[in-house]
Amino acid sequence: MKLTRMHHSLTYWDSPFINFRDFDFPDGRSHGYRWVHIKRFHLPADMPADRDLLAALIAHPEFRDTYDGAGVWLEARHGQWWADRITPGAYAAVDASTAISTIHTWATDGDPLLPRGLDARLRQSVYTPIRRATSRYALGALPEDARHDYGPIHTEFHELVLIDRHLGTLALLVAADD
Repeated sequence: MKLTRMHHSLTYWDSPFINFRDFDFPDGRSHGYRWVHIKRFHLPADMPADRDLLAALIAHPEFRDTYDGAGVWLEARHGQWWADRITPGAYAAVDASTAISTIHTWATDGDPLLPRGLDARLRQSVYTPIRRATSRYALGALPEDARHDYGPIHTEFHELVLIDRHLGTLALLVAADD
């Protein structure tokens, strides 16, 4: 019963989307079909433990998104996985440096020079919230049988959950390419 109450108290806020295609890459480099999708939620007033917040996120309808442009599904899919195969235990705590390094390495794809506007947007919308978060979690490897019927649909898929108890927010950050 606690999970149901938690689910309803995690309030969806908005979904900023950063599409690398919207920026001009220098020297004929490509955007690589990369993007970052951030789903932000307001935390409940009672500020439950992180694992309870992860469970509430997984139970939330906004979690059921395959990130293929189809939006939120009624079926239990998340990224390339069956959502019911993802538990709070599938997330590992990470420090800010590790989280930023993962996203930065993926975003630059071996070339540290990103378009100026994209670099600024990543700093503002991704790296600053990662640094500011009071806790950070990365989705770990899931077993092969956790893939749904048309996964994998992304070349790379990085997922972070950022909990900021000072601001009272939780952000589900997905960085992927397709």
